[in-house]
Order: sequence, then C-alpha cells, then structure tokens
Amino acid sequence: MPSERELQISPIVHESVVHNSRTLSNLQTLAASLFGVSAGILGLESYSGFVFYLVFSLLTAVLFYALRVAPTSLAAGKPPLDTSRYFRGPYEFWAGGLMNGLAGFILTWTLFYGLVRA
Repeated sequence: MPSERELQISPIVHESVVHNSRTLSNLQTLAASLFGVSAGILGLESYSGFVFYLVFSLLTAVLFYALRVAPTSLAAGKPPLDTSRYFRGPYEFWAGGLMNGLAGFILTWTLFYGLVRA
C-alpha cells in the first residue's frame, strides 16, 4: 500500500486504472479469439486445446507485463512485480483475462476446427 506522501507525489487516478483494465481486457479478448483460430486450424481437441489456451493466455499476460508494466514500474522506482499502481489488483492482471476470453476462444476454436476438418 503506498504511503500518503507517495500518493501526493504521484497519485493513482481511477480513470487511468479503468482505462488500463479495459485495454488489457480488449487485448486478452482479441488474443483469445486468435488462439481459438490457431487451435482450430491445428486440430486440437479436448484437454490439449484448453492447455493451449491457458499457456498462451498466460504468455500474453507475461509479454504485456514485460513490454508495458515492468519498464514503467522500474522507471518510477517501484518493485518490478507491483501491478497495483496500474490495475485493480494482481489477480485482474494475471488471471482476469482467462475467463473473459474463454467464450471467444471456444467459439472460434470450434468454428475453425469445423471449417478445416469438414
């Protein structure tokens, strides 16, 4: 939790946190659809398709963190794993997109699986 002095020097703006959350959610939803297309074209079935989604969703979060969050955290002198400054919490950042993009993943996965295998 930031101290009052830190909040006075660089306040956390609620609108910015909401914007960051919306941007991350849009990225994860789009990525989930692309992963569904990939899984369908590869012909993945059952657990292998869901593992594919889980691995690549977490990889997307890691890449987003490495390219966007970590450099700004380090430049501000914050610990590298502190996402609370930019998002509502660590769960929202690391795992929030898993359930948000699951429906889009399954939809595009079955669509492209059916198109390729038909």
